[in-house]
Amino acid sequence: MASEHVITELPGGVRVASERVPAVRSVALGFWIGTGSITETDEQAGLSHLLEHMLFRGTARYGSEEIDQIFDAMGAELNAGTGKETTSVYARVLDIHLERAFDVIAQMITEPAMSGLAEEREVVLEEIAMYEDDPQDLIFDVLGEATFPDHPLGRAILGRSEVVAGATRKQLLAFHRERYFPTNVVIAAAGSIDHDQLVNWAEVAMVSAAPASGKLSPPAPPAPGGGPRTLFRTKDTEQYHVCLGGVGIARDDERRFALRVLDSLAGGTSSSRLFQAVREQRGLAYSVFSFQSLYAHTGQVGLYVGTRADNLAEVAGVIDDELARLRQEPVSEEELARAKDNVKGRVVLAMESTTARMERLGASVLAEMPILELDEVLERIDAVDAKQIEALASELFDPARLCAAAIGPDEEIFRGAFAPLLASVVEAP
Repeated sequence: MASEHVITELPGGVRVASERVPAVRSVALGFWIGTGSITETDEQAGLSHLLEHMLFRGTARYGSEEIDQIFDAMGAELNAGTGKETTSVYARVLDIHLERAFDVIAQMITEPAMSGLAEEREVVLEEIAMYEDDPQDLIFDVLGEATFPDHPLGRAILGRSEVVAGATRKQLLAFHRERYFPTNVVIAAAGSIDHDQLVNWAEVAMVSAAPASGKLSPPAPPAPGGGPRTLFRTKDTEQYHVCLGGVGIARDDERRFALRVLDSLAGGTSSSRLFQAVREQRGLAYSVFSFQSLYAHTGQVGLYVGTRADNLAEVAGVIDDELARLRQEPVSEEELARAKDNVKGRVVLAMESTTARMERLGASVLAEMPILELDEVLERIDAVDAKQIEALASELFDPARLCAAAIGPDEEIFRGAFAPLLASVVEAP
């Protein structure tokens, strides 16, 4: 599926990025804004996510129900997401509907009516409550809090209930003005698209966007050091949900390709070491995997396992052994080749999706990251060797750097089972 991307910066600062994909009749369209939970103060924790919801509550020209009806009639789904560093509103539509879809989403971004706040506030509060009731999701925020204490990266994207409950329309309008300005917006599209046409629409649509009152400054990077921490939340659950992890690498770190291969080796696939050792060979868990996230100045690596109390000690021992193997034993040529092929396969398969292509464009341009051609990405992955894997594993999975997070019914049972792994971890206040 051949394609090429084009990027245009408009006089007001909005960047338009597109990638024409031949032989498709659809377009994935997204508006990307450089704001997320990391740009919030403690007193604003949750406003980015609440504002994302409020964008769907109508605009100066389109009512809330009308927006739903327009996209339903297109056979399309309009969606949005708030992350640590970005907010996006996106849809995938037939090319014949693109102009209408563009107009509606642009209106949502530039002129939200901010009506229906009382109702949407309750919706978000229910979402927070639902999230708090799901330990398999919540555990990652607990690990984030342990890894990045006293920093916005350590806060949940959904924010705090008290902030959401007290948010006012005036506050949200000011919050929107401070963040949704042209130089902080990227419009990305992939599929059956004409770039010049997209630029023309953007020039008209973004005229009403408020100019920046000042540059939105992200917080300083997390301070290094501070030592590993452990956090435990008591909940009456059948399983103990456990995450081990620590500070990773930034998204512009050249080792990011090696990290993807290391993640595949550690727990990213069904043939990975953790999955095989914990689940397939011993039957100690249903869900066990590793993960990694990359941010502007730092990152996070970790692993998750959910298991019953009877299995905790054995699981901890297996994890300890497997992490030690990653740090100390060279990976075999066969295993390394399999991991690299897995990563390359996922990259290529993702590129067959117009949505994935749009997301790559939007996120990369917003972060001012180079958009590498597919062949170059595959070459970078192929170049990863066993020494790079060992060095990265030794750094990122050093027990002295690992934080621990757990949710379950009894903290003492967890600590007793994981005592060897937690020997260097301090108790969080």
